[in-house]
Amino acid sequence: MANIKIEAELRNDEGKGASRRLRRAAYVPAVVYGAGKAPVSIQILHNSILRGYDNEAFGSSVLDLHLEGKVEKVLIKAFQKHPFKQQMLHMDFLRVDENAAVKVAVPVHFLNQEKSPAAKTAGLVISHNLTEIVVSCLPKDLPEFLELDLAKLKAGDIVHLSEVKLPKGVTVPELALGKEHDVAVVTVASVQEEVDAAPADAAPAEDKPADKK
Repeated sequence: MANIKIEAELRNDEGKGASRRLRRAAYVPAVVYGAGKAPVSIQILHNSILRGYDNEAFGSSVLDLHLEGKVEKVLIKAFQKHPFKQQMLHMDFLRVDENAAVKVAVPVHFLNQEKSPAAKTAGLVISHNLTEIVVSCLPKDLPEFLELDLAKLKAGDIVHLSEVKLPKGVTVPELALGKEHDVAVVTVASVQEEVDAAPADAAPAEDKPADKK
């Protein structure tokens, strides 16, 4: 598990106007809550958040939040981004109890696809239907990513959620909900099958006869 550090400061001025001023000063307004403690408003340098997201594990790891000389273990619970600028507008951090399981969406790494029979067969489409999987585990067992080896992938194959290998102590809550939740993570289909599965264009409306006068 990655050990990623975030430096934060207490935020005393709240409200929309205060948040706008913080953003103009290159800070991200945020809040830390959970673990039976009162929520705390904080601010974090925007550039440190951008640098954090250069690391794939940033959004799916337990982070060390440094605040007022203390360190708290947190997860990124939610965030709000600008619709078109590279700007984080607000973040929510959830305090972590090291003895309680957490649920986190973890990225999937697809290995050896280019070596598979499916990749070497003309006319086939390999689809990654899931690129991240929600797992449940203790914070110490949280993986940065999951690996799925596709070296033997061939025409017609479907790789289900239950076939993804999980580290010790890690489960997928979705699988406990029934067989219908064992969804396809990867599928291999012919180009024609992909075309046939695509929704047909809406039929053109028939011309209505002109009203008689």
